[in-house]
Amino acid sequence: MEHYFGEETPKLGFGLMRLPKLSNGKIDIEQTKKMVDMFMDAGQTYFDTAYVYDGGDSERAAKEALIDRYPRESFTIATKLCAWAGEHSEEKAKQQFFTSLERTGAGYFDYYLLHALQAGNYKLYDEYHIWDFVKEQKEKGLIKHWGFSFHSTPYILDKILTSHPDAEFVQLQLNYADWENPDITSRENYEVARRHGKSIIVMEPVKGGALANPPENVKEIFDEINKEASYASWAIRYVASLDGIITVLSGMSNIEQMEDNISYMKDFKPLNKQEQTAIQKAQEAINGVKSIPCTGCHYCTAGCPQQIPIPEIFAARNKQLVLGQLEEGKAEYKQAVAGAGSASDCIECGQCESACPQQIKVIERLKDCAEVFEK
Repeated sequence: MEHYFGEETPKLGFGLMRLPKLSNGKIDIEQTKKMVDMFMDAGQTYFDTAYVYDGGDSERAAKEALIDRYPRESFTIATKLCAWAGEHSEEKAKQQFFTSLERTGAGYFDYYLLHALQAGNYKLYDEYHIWDFVKEQKEKGLIKHWGFSFHSTPYILDKILTSHPDAEFVQLQLNYADWENPDITSRENYEVARRHGKSIIVMEPVKGGALANPPENVKEIFDEINKEASYASWAIRYVASLDGIITVLSGMSNIEQMEDNISYMKDFKPLNKQEQTAIQKAQEAINGVKSIPCTGCHYCTAGCPQQIPIPEIFAARNKQLVLGQLEEGKAEYKQAVAGAGSASDCIECGQCESACPQQIKVIERLKDCAEVFEK
């Protein structure tokens, strides 16, 4: 195996997108501090946030739980610029960088990403001269390494990497369930990035938590090999075993998840041949389940005029589709739409579909959910 950029980085990254919350909806800083301490004590160093996560509270939490408490050289932190967030303008897009510096107090960013490039928005980053902007910040020492996160087709990824060959890395959604998924094209995107010689940061390795509780037939496949291993461990170790991986981001929401991830990633061992075969069987089993591939990122809800809690509705539907739990799904749906828009309130404006990194046909899926849950 040839050497690649970032190969010495510990293979578990702490994603700060789904941090623990208090009853008032605010981030639980004290629990986050404990999780940061556990992560650092295990020799892990990579933290990932973004300008848009939790309305900026994720970056503020990074400051309070990590940056103010540890020597700057003891960890690496990544954040992201989202050119398509809020009111679009070049000035406002570039200002995100300086706002992130202020929120985090990091002084500089070890990794800086152009956020969530996909078919409907990637040209904005050229129009706003963001590629040149991040290179300027690197020359000033405010960015150590830069790249982009990506949710689209192999064709567009190849186009971007051909136009911007100096990008140092790419962040991709890779997991065993989406490896051959035609909507996500994990394998093809991975192969394009590696063909361009790019190292990869993995996002959504557990598919928004779905692979921590996979269908029963998948659980049986894994249990036959190792009953002690968590189902999340199979998902994270699978992508961490790939060539060219800098680190694998896990959006941990509680101490139990942190304990589990550290237990098998502190001294990471790639999947052996028997385990790889089990993953292949799991992929075949999952391909037979037509669930909604929602990861709960909530990009769809930010501009929804009807305030429909789309990810929560889809989670309720998946409970019925994947686990066969119709009554539990109905109860979850009722709770999700209390005080909010229901599935049938959709006016088909389409903003959700243009924002969805998973390319889900949201309008069609909401009609299906209304049919199942509102009778």
